[in-house]
Amino acid sequence: MSTVILVLGASGQIGTELTQKLRKTYGNANVIASDIRKGSDELMASGPFEIIDATDKQTILETVIKYKVTQVYLLAAMLSATAEKMPQKAWNLNMNSLLGVLDLAKEKHIEQVYWPSSIAVFGPLTPKENTPQQTVMQPSTVYGISKVSGEFWCNYYHEKFGVDVRSLRYPGIISWKTKPGGGTTDYAVDIYFKALEDKKFECFLSENTRLPMMYMNDAVDATIQLMQAKPEDVKIRTAYNLSAIDFTPKEIAEEIKKHIPDFEISYNPDFRQAIADSWPSSIDDSEARKDWNWKHNFDLKSMTEDILNSLKEQE
Repeated sequence: MSTVILVLGASGQIGTELTQKLRKTYGNANVIASDIRKGSDELMASGPFEIIDATDKQTILETVIKYKVTQVYLLAAMLSATAEKMPQKAWNLNMNSLLGVLDLAKEKHIEQVYWPSSIAVFGPLTPKENTPQQTVMQPSTVYGISKVSGEFWCNYYHEKFGVDVRSLRYPGIISWKTKPGGGTTDYAVDIYFKALEDKKFECFLSENTRLPMMYMNDAVDATIQLMQAKPEDVKIRTAYNLSAIDFTPKEIAEEIKKHIPDFEISYNPDFRQAIADSWPSSIDDSEARKDWNWKHNFDLKSMTEDILNSLKEQE
């Protein structure tokens, strides 16, 4: 039986690039993109697209039946900084969408579910450096609360009903293809655009705020690799720690200056500083590397080169 994938939240930062990679991997017709709004021209033109509210279980079921969907990638979520402004709305979207999809898997309408978690599950009491897979999780944000709850729901549905659900705790994801979407780590996306456009950037975090990060290419590869792993190799059904690089605003600015010598950065920390301060500075993802052979390809230097070259080509 062929793999047919429905991506909920395909117009978002991760969704846009993950959908395109999935289409290259499984064929355009076998990957149905969906979101509450239309996506990029490239996304809309390259394969099927449906307007779907991720909390609307009935419409999702109808789409699953229509296309004979076997896997659902649920990426729709309200991110950390935005969720703090609309807690109830964020909880409703982040939780109800997950429970609806898990129910569809429990009812055997779909075979596999992918749902991303985040480093936001950690909190001020979590060990900051080399944060272990199993550790204290007391998040201080609405986004983090919804993600840690989601992890336990995923594990519950796997243990209780045999649902094949898989998850990764994404660090900050950096991409040049879509503009920032309301996350605390999004400064590391915006800084590249501003460096080329204005030669200067005001950062909403302080210069030495170290956070775990990852280039989008690696995040997309890790996601597909986890979903392609044999079920017996997926030993963690809450969510796997995932890591590649970590750096501070000062370090990323210095790397950019190697390419744009007159680039200037200034610092004006806002409410997102407190969110960043509650998160780890580096992550231990040895379980993912051991269980399904995860390896990252990009460091800060190669990522910066790739992003700046790609953005210059777009001009």
